[in-house]
Amino acid sequence: MERTTIALTAVFFKADHGYVGFIEELPGVNAHGRTLDEARDTLARVAAVVFDEERRGAEEFIGGKDVVRERVLLDLPRERR
Repeated sequence: MERTTIALTAVFFKADHGYVGFIEELPGVNAHGRTLDEARDTLARVAAVVFDEERRGAEEFIGGKDVVRERVLLDLPRERR
């Protein structure tokens, strides 16, 4: 399978029992961890699962249909600091 790399924005903040993080561009994709590294790792794994599930759902939806697949390139605004 061809791999694609895209840049998304993860936001983390300190919470009572560690760190909470979410991905700005993916509603509902969030995670927590005792450390910032653990929160980062968990968030990356959750995002990967969401992408896989969305892809699986799309394959089920279009199963057997004649479709056109195209690569989409997004020109996103620069990261805010």
